This record gives sequence, structure tokens and C-alpha cells, in this order.
Amino acid sequence: MFGLIGHLTSLEHAQSVARELGYPEYADQGLDFWCSAPPQIVDTIKVTSVTGQQIEGRYVESCFLPEMLATRRIKAATRKIVNAMAHAQKHGINITALGGFSSIIFENFNLQQIRQVRNVKLEFERFTTGNTHTAYIICRQVEQASQKLGIELSKATVAVCGATGDIGSAICRWLDARTDVAELLLVARNQERLQVLQEELGRGKIMSLDEALPQADIVVWVASMPKGVEIDPTTLKQPCLLIDGGYPKNLANLLQHPGVHVLNGGIVEHSLDIDWRIMSIVNMDVPARQLFACFAESMLLEFEKLYTNFSWGRNQITLEKMDLIGQVSVKHGFRPLLV
Repeated sequence: MFGLIGHLTSLEHAQSVARELGYPEYADQGLDFWCSAPPQIVDTIKVTSVTGQQIEGRYVESCFLPEMLATRRIKAATRKIVNAMAHAQKHGINITALGGFSSIIFENFNLQQIRQVRNVKLEFERFTTGNTHTAYIICRQVEQASQKLGIELSKATVAVCGATGDIGSAICRWLDARTDVAELLLVARNQERLQVLQEELGRGKIMSLDEALPQADIVVWVASMPKGVEIDPTTLKQPCLLIDGGYPKNLANLLQHPGVHVLNGGIVEHSLDIDWRIMSIVNMDVPARQLFACFAESMLLEFEKLYTNFSWGRNQITLEKMDLIGQVSVKHGFRPLLV
């Protein structure tokens, strides 16, 4: 059995979803209540592969909200993630994906030091961040969507914003080794990590966001949007392909401009309907078939009976692992979202 640990995008969103799912006691509560709310299994999921194989999973709502980080409730945020992990393990889930902010919080706050959650000793091999599949899908979106727009990679400049993160660095390695991209622009806040990445790749120009965006034919956004930062769409090339790999995905609303094509990055479509409710709640356009690639990774690992933390730690994603998860993704009927 596979598991998905997720969370909602805001307090308002959480309140509306709680009402819809039949948790009226959560629906009118403020942030303090959500800080203390326990994790809940709120959905049972059935997925059928194009091979005919069927698997079952559970969706664990962590009750984490992004406002917890914004209001410095760091202890509450970290507690949410490890409690959700313990809840999944306690219910016998073999492999669980940490979706959205869950993996970021786990890595940034070094939660692997926490081995015991009440009476549960966490077995980290039961969990995966899903970042390898996300990175693979975004790379395929770059390759396939650029072709649809008539952007030739061999002549294109690609800016990776968030280049030193786990997903961003994997994307850079793939674009460098597996495509003929003409130019890579590396954008991130940590200059030391940027220099290490540049040395590893043996190429790429380190630039600020303001310098990189006007030069890029393709922008891969896998960073959080810093407060106060706005992108002026009139400064972007036309056509420009912008792949929004962040969460929540809001660049399409912020950058409505002719010639700027925004694609929801790290989203896959399944060939067959999935029996679940949760994706309609997180506003997927086709909720029976579309989902986050990180969630799909736990499904793929369940299909293949690979019960291991396939994606784990910062900058540990290899091209070989991307190849493997990509082959399995195709085998079971998943494909990158291209519209």
C-alpha cells in the first residue's frame, strides 16, 4: 500500500476543504486550531496501471498550512510533518510520498534527527520525497513543450530559478547531459552552492533573477517566490516558455501576457481514471487523471514493489535514477502535462 502526505495551500482553503470532506469541527477554526490538529487519513485511492495491475493507497492530510512558516510557528510545522509520517507508518503504509512543503520542511529543518514519534520509531526507508520523478517530468516538459512552441533547444537559453535545490540541480544535470540546450543560466540565492553546481556541470552562467529572465527562452521555476518579488512579463522574451514547478502554482495568474506560455510543472497525467477525491480539492483541471509527480512516485514504487526512500536528501538525484523512474512512469501509463 502506498501513501501520500499532503497539505492545503492556505487557512481559507483548509477551512473550505474541511467542510467539503465532512469535518465541520475544522471548518470554522483559526490557525491556532490547525497548529494542534492531528493528521488524518482522508481518502482511499485506487490506481490501475496500463499493464492491468491495481494498487491501493491512502491520502494523509498533515494539517500543515503555509501560514505556520509565515508566522514563525516552526515547531508546529515540523511537528505536523513527523506526526503525519508516524501516522502513515502506523497504518501499515509501505511507501509514502512527502508532497508540497512536507519534503522541504523535512530537509531544511533536519528532521531526520527525529527517530521517535511517541510510540512509533520512524523507518525512513518507508518515505520518499518524490523529487526524482518531479525532476524527470519537468525535464520532459522542457523538451516536449518547447518543441510544441517552436523553440529549438539547440538555440535556446534556459534559466533555472532555484538551481541549487534538490529538484533544480537534477534538472540542470539532465539538461546539460541529455539535451543540446545552448545556454544554461543558474539562478539561486546561495552563491556558494551556485559556484559548486557550476563547477560540477562545467558550464552555466550564474546570474541574478533580474539579469536572467530577459535572456531566457525557457524559464524553469523551482524556487519559492521571495516576498516582494514580482516578474514583469513585458521583460520576458516572446515566445517564452515558463514552467512553474513551485507550490502553490500561481505564475499563470501573475504572468498573463501574449507570448508568455505558463505550464504547470511537475504535473503528470495518467492514462486511466484514478479512484479518489483529493485531486479535485487541490484544483486539478482533470482531477481523475492529473496529479503531482511527487505523489505519482510513491505509486510507481508501489507498482514495482521498490520499498525504499528512492528520493532522499539534497542533491542526491542521479541521471540513472531519473532514467529508472522515467521508464517505470511510462510503463504504468503516466505522461507529462503539456497544456
